[in-house]
Amino acid sequence: MNHFISRALDLAKMRGADYADARIVQTTEQSFAVKNGAVDALSFDESMGFGVRVLVNGAWGFAASREITVEEIDRVTALALQIAAASATVYGDAVTLGAAVRSRGSYLTPFQIDPFSISAEEKLNLLLNADQEMSRVKGVSIRQSNLVFIREKKFFANSEGAQTEQTIYESGGGIVATAISDDEVQRRSYPNSGGRGQGCAGWEYILAMDLVGNAERVASESVALLSAAECPHDVRSTLILGGSQVAIQVHESCGHPTELDRVFGTEAASAGTSFLTPEKLHTFRYGSGIVNLTADAIRPTGLGTFGWDDEGVPATSTPIVRDGIFSGYLMSRESAPLLGLESNGCMRASSWNRIPLIRMTNVSLEAGDWEFDDVIADTDDGIYMDTNHSWSIDDKRLNFQFGTELGYEIKKGKRTRLLKNCTYTGITPEFWNSCDAICNEKHWAMFGTPDCGKGQPRQMAHTGHGAAPARFRNVRVGVRGEA
Repeated sequence: MNHFISRALDLAKMRGADYADARIVQTTEQSFAVKNGAVDALSFDESMGFGVRVLVNGAWGFAASREITVEEIDRVTALALQIAAASATVYGDAVTLGAAVRSRGSYLTPFQIDPFSISAEEKLNLLLNADQEMSRVKGVSIRQSNLVFIREKKFFANSEGAQTEQTIYESGGGIVATAISDDEVQRRSYPNSGGRGQGCAGWEYILAMDLVGNAERVASESVALLSAAECPHDVRSTLILGGSQVAIQVHESCGHPTELDRVFGTEAASAGTSFLTPEKLHTFRYGSGIVNLTADAIRPTGLGTFGWDDEGVPATSTPIVRDGIFSGYLMSRESAPLLGLESNGCMRASSWNRIPLIRMTNVSLEAGDWEFDDVIADTDDGIYMDTNHSWSIDDKRLNFQFGTELGYEIKKGKRTRLLKNCTYTGITPEFWNSCDAICNEKHWAMFGTPDCGKGQPRQMAHTGHGAAPARFRNVRVGVRGEA
């Protein structure tokens, strides 16, 4: 592999590239799904190819192919050079990359049990057993369960001397129970919304979920929601969010607006631009004094954890919000110098045939000091909501509305009635400034989002979000169809 990459880089330099990098990526993916007691899907996919990116006269060119041969390396590199030369004829600021990147080494996702060493029969039996437990609950109409396993081998080198090799493992899975009445549909997902939790780990990650042990509870909750009380309509209330809902809130209202390409308007697909313009850095009050957010690529099981990004920049940890003050962006080698900074390693491509984009790594809300039971006991009148059901947010990442799968009314420090069709809405900085309690490390967990869309052509990134339950005051809840 290094021979092919070296050939591409040598050819690019010989033909006048100011900079070049190349990636060879091999991806293996297994997926399993069971629905209502029967195997619904079983797939095994492999993909392998390479991409070459070059900088000529301050402009980018990129080309890729699935055929890894000497002839194809030469053809694709020449095509990338032609594209860059053509791009340089279009008016625009020349790209600068900052300090050279010369990373070297190898990285392997830490895991205990290789998920690809577990037989398909054992994986399907796990899902069928979970399905059987859900079937014990009368009134469940649809039972679904799934497992996903990914192994990505990546070789990278650039013309500055970087040369890295890394193998990333991901394991994911979950269950969903759906109950249907004459006029209503309710679902419960575990361990995360969308019916899947996912992390950079091995088979042990799946075992820790205990899908079978949680199946009957999840099914029972879906049925109970059919007869639950409606969320109070359009009122102001104290809101407590479960950890998985805090994670999606962080993703949408904290992760996306800190992507520096969105700030500069060079990227707007799928999630818009950003309200976090450069003059706000280190001055803007993003949240209350207890709100601390970090972007890192180093925490265990995070879907944004790796050795180096797709520009060869080593994994780092960056404060995004400290003591409520906006403190940092997700950056690339191209965007960081515009602020006089160096890249913090946030460039990732979804495959060998895509250019790297600024993507979230693990954007996490740091743990606070509270026990969960104490947050409930300290709340006289409020609503607890968890597990995302729907979301909407404007193109600046300011006005948002979320719906959750379930909620509970809180009265005089006790969790009382089950609530359905729960929603809440707010404005990003007002919402985070209303945060007055965050649960401690015991309640903090790393959640995975394996379906974050960005770019044209569209790329799906896998991002991580550490979170714990948190409380927000004076939040508008029970709003339907508006933000």
